Amino acid sequence: MKAPIETEIKIPVESAAGARALLRRCGFKVRARRVFEQNIVLDDSGGSLRARGLLLRVRAAGGAVTCTYKGPSLAGRHKRRVEQEFGATDLKACLALFEGIGFRESFRYEKYRTEYERAGEDGHATLDETPIGVFMELEGAAGWIDRTAAELGFGPEAWVTSSYASLYFAWCAKKRRRPTGMTFPKTT
Repeated sequence: MKAPIETEIKIPVESAAGARALLRRCGFKVRARRVFEQNIVLDDSGGSLRARGLLLRVRAAGGAVTCTYKGPSLAGRHKRRVEQEFGATDLKACLALFEGIGFRESFRYEKYRTEYERAGEDGHATLDETPIGVFMELEGAAGWIDRTAAELGFGPEAWVTSSYASLYFAWCAKKRRRPTGMTFPKTT
């Protein structure tokens, strides 16, 4: 059985409002409304998954829990990785199960995500509002990504293929902050 390959790019944008307006002007409609996501990256005590370029993540978003495995990045100008996912019903039970076999939280990142699509197209766009900035993601076939990014006004020089963890650690280094997790400030 052939494993599914996720192909995507991120594009940093000035604001969520500007990106929403741009997507609407280019014919995109909301596929899934804005939802808060907690993304919990898991690894063993030696960090062996990260060392091999692998990702094991549990995501909680809008009452849904998704467990994801991503393989090492494949060569190319887009971010491409094998991706396997399945749904679960209980975040705490998922985390307890993975902890039982040696995988604990190694990094946490949060975002507000809105998903967009255009009728008749296989690719989709997401708008991610994160603690370190706003990003548009385009996911689909490489040709769809290239055409859509150009239509939205973004050439390859604007594309980012780094993970949110990598972007966060670079942001912390630039701001001279100690990395703790890419989370929103807690309000009381």
